[in-house]
Amino acid sequence: MVDVIAPDKLSQLATDNRYRGLVFCQRSVTQPVIQAHIGLVPWQPVLLLAGTSDDSPAASNVLGIIEEPFNYPQLTELLHICQLFVQHKRQDVQTSANQTKLFRSLVGRSEGVAAVRHLIHQVAPSDATVLVLGQSGTGKEVVARNIHYLSERRDGPFIPVNCGAIPPELLESELFGHEKGSFTGAISARKGRFELAEGGTLFLDEIGDMPLQMQVKLLRVLQERMFERVGGTKSINANVRVVAATHRNLDLMISEDTFREDLYYRLNVFPIEMPSLAERSEDIPLLLQELVSRVFNEGRGKVRFTQRAIESLKEHAWTGNVRELSNLVERLTILYPGGLVDVNDLPLKYRHIDVPEYEIAVDEALLERDALVAIFTDEEPIELPESRFPSELPSEGVNLKDLLAELEIDMIRQALDQQENVVARAAEMLGIRRTTLVEKMRKYGLSKD
Repeated sequence: MVDVIAPDKLSQLATDNRYRGLVFCQRSVTQPVIQAHIGLVPWQPVLLLAGTSDDSPAASNVLGIIEEPFNYPQLTELLHICQLFVQHKRQDVQTSANQTKLFRSLVGRSEGVAAVRHLIHQVAPSDATVLVLGQSGTGKEVVARNIHYLSERRDGPFIPVNCGAIPPELLESELFGHEKGSFTGAISARKGRFELAEGGTLFLDEIGDMPLQMQVKLLRVLQERMFERVGGTKSINANVRVVAATHRNLDLMISEDTFREDLYYRLNVFPIEMPSLAERSEDIPLLLQELVSRVFNEGRGKVRFTQRAIESLKEHAWTGNVRELSNLVERLTILYPGGLVDVNDLPLKYRHIDVPEYEIAVDEALLERDALVAIFTDEEPIELPESRFPSELPSEGVNLKDLLAELEIDMIRQALDQQENVVARAAEMLGIRRTTLVEKMRKYGLSKD
């Protein structure tokens, strides 16, 4: 929409929904009036006619001046600039509550996620076939669901099909249905996924795993919008919007004759490529917040991450993408319910920042007291060697502290020998913490070697 606005109508632009397009300011409009208008509607592209004012206002939405004589190349170039301006500014406009809810799974502020959101908004109102590309775990089904719920088919069904999870001999029946008696075991007629998705969206996940024979039949349905059940002769209309997805390189598969080129071009009407998590690592803090909230809302506890842990996670390669991050959050929720996760609490492969392990310094007197308490409160009495610990105390008495120290040293040495000098396993064998065993070894001057 292009509006040529007279001075007395500029004030309507801030309140009148009709004025949503490009504005040409007439030559009679004075500079103060133009400046006031620009302040009211900073999102609206403005082109000035040559000679509009001696002092043209400097503002981000004044995109150019149309020189006389008017010509088609000049005007089309300026209109293209206005189009790019509107597309860029559109990202700053807040979405509705419904859109915000839908895009929860597309969390992030990176350029890659913003581009995907923009493409979804562009293609959703149409019925064009969409091909979603990207690595496993990047959220391709999330994109398909958002396309469906933002389209005119939102009130219809959304039917997902994993083409790689269904045996080839059953895939045709799964997609198109079958008639009673069409094959062994077909005791009744059954609708296929195309019929179940009538008036809605059919999501064909892992389309690259579809056998060549089924690719031919799918191509015919996409071309003719008609299909027949297995064993049937009646043609059925397919009022279905198709969204396909794959993590495979379809161009390579075409060159290897494992994917039909004509089907590829039929599916690839509107491609959307999902960025990997490694390509948008700046979104990890927001993703962690979202995933932790989901786990907490499901009643499975809540964890928090230190800034060092987040920085370490941002350095990870994430071959499993968002799905891998989600699994990690669930695992840490089980290990540290309600706790705070630092770098050394992460599994070893996620530790990309060198942080020394914190050793708790405990008073030796406290360690000795704990040892005595453990001995005298143990449900099963400790059997001590008779040769070293006589059943009766000698008349001259004993030095209990030295005796206990000798016992500890002997037990520690045996545990280390049996566990091949692995301190963590030796501590587990002795029923104490690793840090406690390290302190005792330091106290007695013992080395794991």
